[in-house]
Amino acid sequence: MTSKLRFLILLLLALGIFFRFFNIDGKFYWYDEVFTSLRISGYTEAEAVQQVAQGQVITIEDLQKYQRPNPEKSVIDTIKGLAQEEPQLTPLYFVIARFWVQGFGNSVAVTRSLSALISLLAFPCLYWLCLELFQSSLTGWVACALIAVSPFHVLYAQEARPYSLWTVTILLANASLLRAMRLKQISSWGIYAAAVSLGLYTHFLSVLVVIGHGIYVMATEGFRWTKKVTSFALASGAGLLTFLPWIAIAIANSTSASRSTSWSGLEISMLSLVQNWAANICRIFLDFGLKSESQLIYLILFTPAILSIVLMAVYSLYYLSRHTPKQVWLFILTSIGVTAIALILPDLIFGGIRSAKSRYLIPSYLGLQLAVAYLLATQISSWGSRRQKLWQILAVALLSSGVLSCAVSSQAQTWWNKEWGYHNPKIARIINQATAPLVISNLSEASLANLVSLSYLLNPNSRFQLTVNPNTPKISQEFRNVFIYRPSLTFRDKLVEMNPNYKIEPVYPEKPRIWLWKLVKMSGGI
Repeated sequence: MTSKLRFLILLLLALGIFFRFFNIDGKFYWYDEVFTSLRISGYTEAEAVQQVAQGQVITIEDLQKYQRPNPEKSVIDTIKGLAQEEPQLTPLYFVIARFWVQGFGNSVAVTRSLSALISLLAFPCLYWLCLELFQSSLTGWVACALIAVSPFHVLYAQEARPYSLWTVTILLANASLLRAMRLKQISSWGIYAAAVSLGLYTHFLSVLVVIGHGIYVMATEGFRWTKKVTSFALASGAGLLTFLPWIAIAIANSTSASRSTSWSGLEISMLSLVQNWAANICRIFLDFGLKSESQLIYLILFTPAILSIVLMAVYSLYYLSRHTPKQVWLFILTSIGVTAIALILPDLIFGGIRSAKSRYLIPSYLGLQLAVAYLLATQISSWGSRRQKLWQILAVALLSSGVLSCAVSSQAQTWWNKEWGYHNPKIARIINQATAPLVISNLSEASLANLVSLSYLLNPNSRFQLTVNPNTPKISQEFRNVFIYRPSLTFRDKLVEMNPNYKIEPVYPEKPRIWLWKLVKMSGGI
């Protein structure tokens, strides 16, 4: 590796670390992250709703009481809250996050910084994996550079969710499996078993990673029951055995899990699915925050870039299959294929949008990035100056697009991954212009998490008045600026009926609904 290339890679690593911590609290604290803090507090959503939605006027401090550790709740309550309301989530990250927040504070920046720190562990794990898979340090360095400035990985390194930890455990399990297969030692298989257990307690979909490993081991052994297959079965079985208690919890609370993931069954057209798949592949390398709702002109302008990156990804897999031994390309194809197929097929057969959510395809994206890293590493070091220079230009362009994407994203208050409550920053700006505002909402219609997310953006003098069906609040005369957040038609009608001196007007209409209304006192009202 030349000194110029070494300097470039070190620069990219430094930029990647910088972007992971820069303006880490700049984007709004969204729905999922609010639930992370709720789990950290040890309270359940049902407990929080019961205490804040009695129709009384409360402060932001009252609402955010359930966003930080409380003396009356322990780490056991954190685990119980997950088990009761979100058993599809496994507890390792949330337990670590609770201790982290207890030690360093519960601000948005501190809470998110845990994910950013954990994401740094991906670099040594990825480099180790490349040494085991390709026996190439250059491929390892290129792969680290790609992930360092990948807008996708930087985005999730700044989110208070388990995805950075999941990325690390996937890479750790992959590398430890290849090492165990190479060394054939009990201790190395023990490390793999521990990695499997860590992965499963980080994310349920780690089961697919283990299945991919099983297919790979069986295929490399010619689908014969050899000592290596036996060792894998024992090691992975030991890891799975440690996960049985949580599997039992998930089965016992499957109704809660179904309710929490009901969104995954939403209908979406085949064309939209394909567009999401292509856009998500592109976002690994290039991401300027485009969504399906973006203006058509921007979608048209960026279509060539999206297609070019998708074609490069496909070509990297073709190149890999032609120029590496079976045990190399098969490992990457199983890493990509098992998770992708397991998520895509149900969506195609039964309908749903789970495969459109890029965060669930992290094992596949890591495999794809490995293939691209191998392609770039072999081409920029190949003989033949003209071909080499062309690939060097392409590599610099690809890495530069990642740096530029991270720079743009770092300045934004919201991004495409903040799916629920996406309008909250604009809504907050409207409310903050009012003097001593009161925000009313019915938690049977609007989620508590979206309201708490909004509270992080409001001025300290803002107040809330929350209820659940069939209750409707009586508005105090002391508030002159009364807003209604995400109300149903029934709730609006009842509110006007209960407060006859007021009329209701839309304030923030945005398709497909009006998100914010305002109660306006009618002239002549008392």
